[in-house]
Amino acid sequence: MSEQPGTSTLPFPASGRRVLVTGAGSGLGTVLARAFARQGDAVALHCRTHASEARATAAALPGEGHVVVPGDLATPEGAAEVVAAAAERLGGLDVLVNNAAVNTPHPPLETPYEEWVAAWQAHVSVNLLGTAHVSHQAARHMVAGGRGGRIVNIGSRGAFRGEPAHPAYGATKAAVHALGQSLALSLAPHGIAVASVAPGFFATERVAHRLSGAEGEAIRAQSPFGRVAEPEEIAEAVLWLASPAATWASGTVMDLNGASYLRT
Repeated sequence: MSEQPGTSTLPFPASGRRVLVTGAGSGLGTVLARAFARQGDAVALHCRTHASEARATAAALPGEGHVVVPGDLATPEGAAEVVAAAAERLGGLDVLVNNAAVNTPHPPLETPYEEWVAAWQAHVSVNLLGTAHVSHQAARHMVAGGRGGRIVNIGSRGAFRGEPAHPAYGATKAAVHALGQSLALSLAPHGIAVASVAPGFFATERVAHRLSGAEGEAIRAQSPFGRVAEPEEIAEAVLWLASPAATWASGTVMDLNGASYLRT
């Protein structure tokens, strides 16, 4: 079968890849970094804060070549610098996981206007524009590498069901899903597959306080399994979407919410 114009002519590898995970200083990002490292990939852990935690995680990862790349994805310059540093230190990029996100409460009727505006600006700058800018720069490195690539976006169930106390989060995650589908169409001729996951509630140290008492019971009751997800379950789906086997999943938004919200 003949190659399409611009398509990578080298097979996309199953391991030994160069992986950039944004927002890897804590939470799901650290779990993702460990998951990729365990299968033999070299990982660049991006962080804006939590630099010491990211360095400790990188030092403890199996394998070699892992690096930490601090930077602020809220600015176009910062996003470009993060990708450039990761590609330089890893020797290229094969996989990008857009995990970094802002998520602070701002219910409309309880939030003063100035705080409302600031919340929206922060969410759009990091969740949407940061994801877009990092993806733009990473895709160019993947094309230059000549063996295709993978971009996996961490979206949210909230993009579909609404987030009354976090409306900017829900809106920007919906935009991230749409961005991923547009990139999937644009980048496929170069052997780059793009997909998103839409998790429901999953347990990390950042939300541990919400899982106790009555609030925790209510959150667990959202799923008929009577629990929330573990971050490792999200990571397993990301690993598959970043694998050679998942090319035909490009453009998908994969629900990972334990049947707590069913789309029609």
